[in-house]
Amino acid sequence: MSTAQMQLAAASGLLSLVLFVVAMGVLALLAGGFWMNSRIKYREPPRPRPEEQPHLPPEGAVREIRENREPDEIPHIPKGGRPLTPYELTNMHTRPSASKDRPRWSKGSSGSFGGGGLGAH
Repeated sequence: MSTAQMQLAAASGLLSLVLFVVAMGVLALLAGGFWMNSRIKYREPPRPRPEEQPHLPPEGAVREIRENREPDEIPHIPKGGRPLTPYELTNMHTRPSASKDRPRWSKGSSGSFGGGGLGAH
C-alpha cells in the first residue's frame, strides 16, 4: 500500500468515526427529549373522568339569538378641546339596536370586496 492510499484510508476511517459520534449525539438528544416529555406529563393533573366532564344545562342547549347591534358613540370633543388618543378611549362596546330590520347590501352588490358582484349602479 502506498502512502497516499494509507492517508486516504485514515481520513475515511476518521470521517466514519465522526459520523458515528454525531449519530450517537442525535440519538441521545432524542432519548433525552422523550425522557423530559414523560417527566412533564407525569406532573400534569390526570385527565377528567366522564362524570367530571361539562354537561348541558337543565333547560337544554343554548339557542342562537338574532339581534342587530349598534356601536357606542365616540365622545364628542368640545370646541377648542383636545382630541382623544386611542389610549384614552375605552373598549367600544355595542348595544342592542331599536330597529329589528336586518341591514341589506345595495341591490346588485355582493357586500364584500372582490365578491364578484356588479356593484351598485
